Amino acid sequence: MKFTKKKILAVILAAALVIAMAAMAACSMIGGGTAYTQSDAAGSTASASSVMLSASSKTVTDDLADGAFSKRDLSGEYDTDEAFTIDLSAYNGSDVVISEAGTYILTGSLANGSVIVDATNEDKIQLVLNGVEISSSSYAAIYVKKADKVFITLAEGTENKLSNGGSFVQTDENNVDGAIFSKDDLTINGEGSLTIVSPAGHGIVCKDELVITGGVIDITAGEHAVQAKDSIAISGGSITLNAQKDGLHAENDEDDSLGYIWIGGGTLNVTASDDAVHGTSFVQIDGGTITVSGAEGIEGTYIQIGGGEITVTGTDDGLNGANKSSAYETAIEIAGGTLNVTVGQGDTDAVDSNGNLYVTGGTIYITSQMSSFDYDGTATYTGGTITVNGQTVNSITTSMMGGGMQMGGRR
Repeated sequence: MKFTKKKILAVILAAALVIAMAAMAACSMIGGGTAYTQSDAAGSTASASSVMLSASSKTVTDDLADGAFSKRDLSGEYDTDEAFTIDLSAYNGSDVVISEAGTYILTGSLANGSVIVDATNEDKIQLVLNGVEISSSSYAAIYVKKADKVFITLAEGTENKLSNGGSFVQTDENNVDGAIFSKDDLTINGEGSLTIVSPAGHGIVCKDELVITGGVIDITAGEHAVQAKDSIAISGGSITLNAQKDGLHAENDEDDSLGYIWIGGGTLNVTASDDAVHGTSFVQIDGGTITVSGAEGIEGTYIQIGGGEITVTGTDDGLNGANKSSAYETAIEIAGGTLNVTVGQGDTDAVDSNGNLYVTGGTIYITSQMSSFDYDGTATYTGGTITVNGQTVNSITTSMMGGGMQMGGRR
């Protein structure tokens, strides 16, 4: 039966008991929540009596923009006339389940509950966070169980908060362990702010491709702040991460050609107990203002610096090209941008490649009491400016201890 906008609420009110029973049955596999499954409620607003509603399904064509980003990734736009508004305050203690494609504007506070996306693998779903606070004592605040792709849009001028209370009690086979947990592609965009607190796990987990193009994002996590299986791509936004493990972490243990990180814009500030930025296959930075500190600043099999203003502080290595993937050469390449690296005392290296080292451009400043550059393969220096401890050098220096600098080869 097709419901019109004028009579859908009246129908639901008249059939509340029947619909409530259907909702309980539909949500039993996730612990009982409020499901949104009807298809003609575009422009409507959910209330406490509206048990079963949904946005109207629509097909979205993502015309690819430059690089890896679609126009929808970049824009953060949405049509309020076609969206469906859900006041989360009406469902405290429950899960709100979204099961069809569409745009959903979320408002209010949801205590001890989760927003769960459980649609088909062809559905694109946009969640607009419009001044929400979602907290779950023992689960993810937002859980994308199944979809083609989910967009989390931060509405302009709004403040949003997601939190986990300190534990993760599993309800299925997916090992949910982040305040945001997505099994499928996830994009975060918009012009609002988002604070994530996850003392028992990760801040954001994406088991596919994660894209961030906007917003003011602040994450505090007991493990990784941001973790993705296939990739993390950042083109904008202002991101602050505090992590007890890695700040950004990308790793795919089934395909080591994946698990990469690309940063092309925005502002990134990371404080991590382990690696500030870790991409198992490669890390590529082409732009942005990046300030990171950790045991190791940036780690990947192949690290390429092509642009940006980058400041790295490491208690161990600043940049570490480590042999983590068989799909890429183990190397560090610096071709552009401004790179400022400071490392602590002891057996530390500012730039450490377990393979080759290429410096073809850019401006490099190194502060190191032990080793400025360390490499196991060969070093190639054909361009750029290198300053070590305040002294401009014309070769790749390898040591700053016990008799002064040792010079690497220049070809």
